[in-house]
This record gives sequence, structure tokens and C-alpha cells, in this order.
Amino acid sequence: MNIFEERNLLPETLPDSPMHLAKEWFNKTSEDGWQPNPNAMTLSTVDKYNTPSSRIVLCKYFKPDPGYVVFFTNYNSRKGQEIKKNSEVSLVFHWDNIGRQVRIKGKAVFSPSSESDEYFASRNRGSQISAWGSNQSQSVKSRESLVNQMNKIFDEFNTNDGQKNKVPRPPHWGGIRVWAHEIELWMDGENRVHDRACWTRKIQKNEDDTFSTSDWIGSRLQP
Repeated sequence: MNIFEERNLLPETLPDSPMHLAKEWFNKTSEDGWQPNPNAMTLSTVDKYNTPSSRIVLCKYFKPDPGYVVFFTNYNSRKGQEIKKNSEVSLVFHWDNIGRQVRIKGKAVFSPSSESDEYFASRNRGSQISAWGSNQSQSVKSRESLVNQMNKIFDEFNTNDGQKNKVPRPPHWGGIRVWAHEIELWMDGENRVHDRACWTRKIQKNEDDTFSTSDWIGSRLQP
């Protein structure tokens, strides 16, 4: 009797482009509503003492070619400042409702202004103004102080006759692209005999903050 029911399996021959398979999972989870906030991912950075810090951010773009994901944030936040000092980061998508997980290690760089501008313009007005009003990760005296600070910013973007001015993107806010040099795909298995594989590639940063990349090399891992 085989006690290991084969429910979820990676292809027997591992694909040459693991980012495409990960994107298929991402799309399927998003389209079918299998998981609340399927684009939520854990981002880990380290400070100058190599102390790790993790938080949840939202993946807004998943580009299997050439192989990066994008989230947006305040560049003056803790994660933004840590990325400026050490661009090596890790990401985890965990979709427990379908028993799948994606882990990514890569180099983080700021998005081109055009990408940040385009996404900022798609946000609702309240979120746009909040990007100006919040000194993310900085201490604040009280909740009341924060609300007063935000209300002041909201008032500044409204004219005396009640008209709403266009909200430009703050220079300290925008996208961060994480270019993958390692990706691991994991599928839940019966009796904890999971299916797991890891791919690595070399990436070399170019002057325009893109990367030249080598081919992916994959191998199956024991669970």
C-alpha cells in the first residue's frame, strides 16, 4: 500500500523557467479566490547589524521574464532604508488553502520613475494623500497626533472652494523590484512527503538598475 497519496506534484522534469510556473500559481490563486490576499508576501531585510526584520507587503507586479516581482512602499521606511544599505532580500508567498509556497531570494532595486508614477496614479485619492502624510516607521506621540498630521495633509490638497487638486507621487514613495537569483517551489504532500525544488541563477547588475541573468539550474529537494 502506498501511503503517500500524490495530490500535488511538480513536473517530473523540472521546468527551465521556474518563475513562469510560480506565476501560474499566483494567477490561479488570484483568479479563483482560493486565498484571501493572494498577493501578500513576507519580505525579510537585515539592518546594519545583520538583524533580520520581516513584514507583509503586497506584490503588485509579477514578471517571470526577466524574473522579478514588484511591491510599493515609502523609501524612508525601515525596509526602504535597510534595502538601501543591503539590497539582498527574501520573499515568501504561502497559500495554505491550496498547499503551495514560493520562496524567492534576490536583489532589490528601486523601480523606474515611470513604473512608480503609473501605479501611484492608479491608487485611490485617500491612499495617495496618505503617502504624503505618513512618516512611515517613525515614532508618533499619539494616535490623535497622527490623525491631526494626516488631516493637515488632506487639507493641503483641497482648495478653498472645495476643489480637489491632483496628488503627485511623493519623491520618497515608489516601487521596489526584487530580481530573483533563487526560487524554491513547494507543494504540500500526504504524510508530510512534500514536493520541493529549488532553482538558482547568476544575476549581474547593469548601470540602469536592470540585471543580466544566466539560465536557471534546478534540483529537487527532500522535504
